[in-house]
Amino acid sequence: MREWKKFLYIVAAFLACFYLPVENLRFTNAIFEALVLVKWYAREHVLLCLIPAFFIAGAISVFVSQASVMKYFGVKANKLLSYSVASVSGTILAVCSCTVLPLFSGIYKRGAGLGPAIAFLYSGPAINVLAIILTARILGWQLGLARAIGAVVFSVVIGLLMHLIFLKEERARHANGDFNVGEVKEPHPLGKTVLYFASMVIFLVFANWGKPLEGDHGVWAVIYQYKWGIAGFSLVGLALMLLNWFKKDELKEWTSATWGFALQILPLLLGGVLISGFLLGRVGHEGVIPSRFVEALVGGNSLRANFFSSIVAAFMYFATLTEVPILQGLIGSGMGKGPALALLLAGPALSLPSMLVLRSIMGTKKTVVYVSLVVAMATISGIIFGFIVK
Repeated sequence: MREWKKFLYIVAAFLACFYLPVENLRFTNAIFEALVLVKWYAREHVLLCLIPAFFIAGAISVFVSQASVMKYFGVKANKLLSYSVASVSGTILAVCSCTVLPLFSGIYKRGAGLGPAIAFLYSGPAINVLAIILTARILGWQLGLARAIGAVVFSVVIGLLMHLIFLKEERARHANGDFNVGEVKEPHPLGKTVLYFASMVIFLVFANWGKPLEGDHGVWAVIYQYKWGIAGFSLVGLALMLLNWFKKDELKEWTSATWGFALQILPLLLGGVLISGFLLGRVGHEGVIPSRFVEALVGGNSLRANFFSSIVAAFMYFATLTEVPILQGLIGSGMGKGPALALLLAGPALSLPSMLVLRSIMGTKKTVVYVSLVVAMATISGIIFGFIVK
């Protein structure tokens, strides 16, 4: 059987090479666009965006104890605190819709309330510091701000709706159990941990502070003028903290975890950029898919365009941050601003693989309701945003 599979793979590869349409101008131009886009992405966004994000993600996995995170989602925890923490958790978690699933499964099966757990599930992949910066820098500050606000609001509203819809089942689930996080043992005092993470986030934010518009002399322009000083100061502070507060074994574990995130995310991200460039090209340049096709499906701000964008995004798999270059190509091909926001709010939080896993964790009914809420709210938000930002 294996030999037959190998034979079929060889035949398929041969036929692909045999019929490769290298004479077709659109095909060769699409390859060029893919290479140009990935070159631009590597130069502009890997060193200052991705690498700091990998270090932050590695630090979270090493220096933030699971118990200290899980205690905020317990049944007896303050609801305002639970939803607040869950809704902003994604701002520092560089995870995709599939990577967040083990974290969600852990807190849900150990007794976390459905509402806060769902808020965490949505927020984790939907929003993080790097995603906000990339979205605002590449797609415009309006989409970046709308994504940040929308993701936080979505996580709370969807969490509360799931809690209310399944209130009876949740009460039955917790009738004979409780959420016990056990003793919390942190490797470092809370103050030191906060300063450590703050220094990395500050560097990430200010190192990527975008150039202001011509003629702008406001706060944004002032910060841009001194951004390297601020970023450098935070980097020096981080170096001093590492030298004085952390042991050699801890730093080794941190770098190892960071390397793991890089191996997991970077190949997918660059692959996504290549695919995006090949299919859709850059802004003002077409890939293999004519822009008129995209404009016909997701152009404008109709209910159909927003719903189509939401439902397709919900089933597609977006590795962390790949939605930004893909969306850049779509907007350049005629996608409306409303459907663009709908994709940003539905795509990163959902995927077909994540739906299948969620079904095994919380059942078919809860999964269908969760997916439906995300798609419906993304569609409505896209329509509203499209009317506000022309």
